[in-house]
Amino acid sequence: MLAIFGVLFFVAYSVFVLVTDPADWLIVVLAVVGIATWAAFALDLVARIALSDRGRRWRFVFTHPIDVLSVFVPLFRALRVADLLRHIPVLNGKSGASVRGSVIAHALTYAVVFVYVIALATLQVERDAVDATITTFGDALWWAVVTIATVGYGDTYPVTATGRFLAVMLMGGGIIIVGTTSAIVVSYITERIAANRAASADQPPSNESSAS
Repeated sequence: MLAIFGVLFFVAYSVFVLVTDPADWLIVVLAVVGIATWAAFALDLVARIALSDRGRRWRFVFTHPIDVLSVFVPLFRALRVADLLRHIPVLNGKSGASVRGSVIAHALTYAVVFVYVIALATLQVERDAVDATITTFGDALWWAVVTIATVGYGDTYPVTATGRFLAVMLMGGGIIIVGTTSAIVVSYITERIAANRAASADQPPSNESSAS
């Protein structure tokens, strides 16, 4: 259910930022969606903490950072869209391929949503700033992709304190994404090597080897 609220917030926030001159009715709808999604995440967090054992409530807070941050930082509500992947049967298997596929799907979804929402938030705080270089969504998306790819052309950059804070979050997310990708590649190579060794060990010796 929270994944649905995450999708609603994702759409509402996109409209809020990208529509520069919204009608009054649209502003009301976006406000209602924003309040409803915040209330849903807040009630869910309070209920889950209350239902936890008294000695484990603080542990729950520290072991579920996205759940906690979703209440206080709107960005993390959009990331809950990735929870929809739990309903895809092929990603819920126990084999190594299924686990790796699940990790890849979640990492890719988180990366796309993360870059998109950071770009939106940066555009929101930057486009009306003095000497701003990020004034359109295209500028914001280009800057976000270049930053997370560690290319850093320097043609667009945030000039506000909030924009620079978002840039730091984007850089940190990029490090996590690169680390996850590296781990997946290493896991795949290790699994392939182990499979090849097992296949070689199961093969019978050749006739020439037997004759000698």
